[in-house]
Amino acid sequence: MSRRLVVLVDGGSGSGKTTFATNLRALLGVHLVSLEDCYPGWDGLAAASSMVPAMLRPENPGYRSWNWDTNEPAEWYPINPDEGIIIEGCGALTPENRELATLGIWLELDAATRKHRALARDGDLYAPHWDRWAAQEAEHWRLHRPWELADLVIDPTRR
Repeated sequence: MSRRLVVLVDGGSGSGKTTFATNLRALLGVHLVSLEDCYPGWDGLAAASSMVPAMLRPENPGYRSWNWDTNEPAEWYPINPDEGIIIEGCGALTPENRELATLGIWLELDAATRKHRALARDGDLYAPHWDRWAAQEAEHWRLHRPWELADLVIDPTRR
């Protein structure tokens, strides 16, 4: 039995994870899951991070999405266990998750640039939550040091 390709892409908000993962998906032709679809609200980074093993298990893999409009759990999305997959989002890389993956990628970008990019992208929707989310990222980084788990560390501003 061959092991399927599993790529985890992590980095701070605004670092370019979604763009990077979307481009990588186009190159590899694999399934893409964004943890943004899973975070159970603005305090859900750790919860979504802990969903990654369920996405990768051999039996009934998948995830429960989150309805941001109603602030409640939404549909179950099954994942084909034989298809390669990229999982991107803040919290994707933890020691437990990395053990299940073929490749870990960390996008490294300074906080000021990330904040500028994230607020330019999401504006007033994200602005009141930036500090709250940044605190969760800092805790994720303190606990898991995801850049040390990565096989590749990429500065998305470098060409």
